[in-house]
Amino acid sequence: MVFLHEGLGSLSMWKDFPQRLCDAVGCRGLVYSRPGYGRSTPRARDEAWGLDFMHRQAQQVLPALLAALDIDTTRDRPWLFGHSDGGSIALLHAAAFPDRVAGAIVLAPHILVEDLSVASIAKAREAYRTTDLKARLAKYHDDPDSAFWGWNDIWLHPPFKQWSIEDEIGAITCPLLAVQGQDDEYGTLEQIRGIGRRVPQTELLELPACGHSPHRDQPDALVAAATRFITRYRQGDNA
Repeated sequence: MVFLHEGLGSLSMWKDFPQRLCDAVGCRGLVYSRPGYGRSTPRARDEAWGLDFMHRQAQQVLPALLAALDIDTTRDRPWLFGHSDGGSIALLHAAAFPDRVAGAIVLAPHILVEDLSVASIAKAREAYRTTDLKARLAKYHDDPDSAFWGWNDIWLHPPFKQWSIEDEIGAITCPLLAVQGQDDEYGTLEQIRGIGRRVPQTELLELPACGHSPHRDQPDALVAAATRFITRYRQGDNA
């Protein structure tokens, strides 16, 4: 199972959740920090992410990483587990390589840009400038400025408001579980409901008392749901 972190995430920010889920499911896990995050190479000071940054991660960087690790996805198809931006990357990868993914579980993914998302990301910018948010992120990133401004600048770049993967995800053929908290501060439930309308095999899970990070807010419920979902498809029940 490949874990794909959120827009301000990293390998270490998952904490023990990947181990918990892999133990419950009985699989190996691959957890990594994307370029610019965690202990990976920071973004150059003058490097701005493009509007296609999630497409590039899904269609170029992730396949290159799997190849470098000698993972033959034609023979050993991975499950994808993505959160937020990582959820969108998982959707894009599954759409681009439908025969090379066993299934995907996406938490609070984005398929389009909503006003709620932009407003919350603008609040994060103010918090980064005026509170201890930078110091808190420094526990997880060698260069918190690289992680924060790469993500924040592109999401608040006016042309990014038109970003959408609604049409592309229709190419997904693998089993798909889309999860979102009912109190998500970065997106409405239309994000996963929109996936359900476009990818008919999708199962939806809307969690109460849960914000943008189901693996932190409702870890037990999420592990149980993911385990049931994966076990069913491993047993060949694709109904």
